[in-house]
Amino acid sequence: MSQVFSKSPEHFLAFIFLIWLTLHPAKPQFALREADIYQLSLSGTHLLNSSIQFTLLSRNPNKKVGIYYDELQAFAAYKGQQITFYSFLPPFYQGHEESNLLTTSLQGTGLPVALSFGYEVEHDQTAGRIVLNLKVNGKLRWKVGTWVSGRYRFNVNCVSVMSFGPNAPTAPLSSNQAAQCSTAV
Repeated sequence: MSQVFSKSPEHFLAFIFLIWLTLHPAKPQFALREADIYQLSLSGTHLLNSSIQFTLLSRNPNKKVGIYYDELQAFAAYKGQQITFYSFLPPFYQGHEESNLLTTSLQGTGLPVALSFGYEVEHDQTAGRIVLNLKVNGKLRWKVGTWVSGRYRFNVNCVSVMSFGPNAPTAPLSSNQAAQCSTAV
């Protein structure tokens, strides 16, 4: 086999291209299943206390490629500001066309936020809704047969829109609307 490739680089490149076409992994898909805000309050003028829980559905769309997820960390953001500390999720393997539910609790105690934070939350309450970004960052490895790739960084961003007005319940604020998340590898 190596004699054929050494005599004809075009055959080798065609062979590599054929393998790539056959096994080219699609990026994992994520969907937000549920998000709950238990606490979102300021202490002082710009220190935030927050408690949020969310559940994601992770799906491997590949028929022949498994995925190892390593070093997963989740956090919540509001209008570009991180409002919880990182929460670390355990690493796991996801087989071909397999789906998994990931649930995590996010906390923030005395987290510094912009001075305009309180005003922005009040404005959203008047508007009747609050928009949060729930994010997961990590590294993944592709697995084909016994071969495992190097690590690739990936980022997931889910947008959660919750009712948040004078008539909304005080706690928890919930979003049970399934929403697709954007994933970058």
